[in-house]
Amino acid sequence: MSGKIKIFADSTCDLPSAWIEENDIGIVPLYVVFGEDSLRDGIDITPVELYAKVEETGSLPKTAAPSPSDFIAAFSPSIEQGDDIVYISLSSELSSTYQNAIIAAEELPAGRVTVVDSRNLSCGIGLLVMKAVQAAKEGSSIKQIVDLLNSYTNQVECEFVIDTLDYLYKGGRCSGMQNLIGSLLKIRPVIKVVNGSMTPAYKVRGKKEKALEQMLNNALDKVKDMDNDLIIVVHTMAESEALFLQKALQEKTGARQVGLATAGCVISSHCGPHTVGLMYTKKPNSQTV
Repeated sequence: MSGKIKIFADSTCDLPSAWIEENDIGIVPLYVVFGEDSLRDGIDITPVELYAKVEETGSLPKTAAPSPSDFIAAFSPSIEQGDDIVYISLSSELSSTYQNAIIAAEELPAGRVTVVDSRNLSCGIGLLVMKAVQAAKEGSSIKQIVDLLNSYTNQVECEFVIDTLDYLYKGGRCSGMQNLIGSLLKIRPVIKVVNGSMTPAYKVRGKKEKALEQMLNNALDKVKDMDNDLIIVVHTMAESEALFLQKALQEKTGARQVGLATAGCVISSHCGPHTVGLMYTKKPNSQTV
């Protein structure tokens, strides 16, 4: 067959819709679940609507992976028109999304779907997706694309400044006492992705600007190791702060592009409003820390 290689991701990659459309990236939505209602991330519900619902109900939604049948329905049209698929999933440490995609791939014609574990979340996945898109455009084979992704997976740097501990508390990710003390002392936790999982990296006491400056300085300390093709700043209802980081990174790193993205509902439901994240990849031969 004379099809192309089509790159797929899930809704947690948080790439701007314009990039998705321009590059013909397939997106499989995860779900946010309020009671009996399962809503597709970015299709049936937006982050603004999610926050309004949380405010109204006082409780967070659960999040759920796409089922194998969801993946089969998403992949089948591309396969039928002759395309082969490389799907880059949310970290297998955080969700059953990866495993369900594997199950789906085994149900479809052999060799037509290749599933890659990003070991990341949000635009940390998005960075890998854009690498794959570029490689596919340049005529790389599936094996070459997978090898490229594997060389970068452990080189993704992904940090978030969390504005409020409320969502981590409501989601069972920190205790009530931690939430109370954090609120009283204005502690800003910074979350980092390490080995595919979210982990507290450090805490900054005081104004949020101080935490953003710390995150920016951490990145600038590694400029020599950066793969300066693409850096992404992602946010949840914190555009002015994200724009500040974008401008500073553009001026001080010399990156070809510093993109700005808005987090979808799944990421928003875990991190809460006014979260700001910074993601980039290090060069494949750089040492991981």
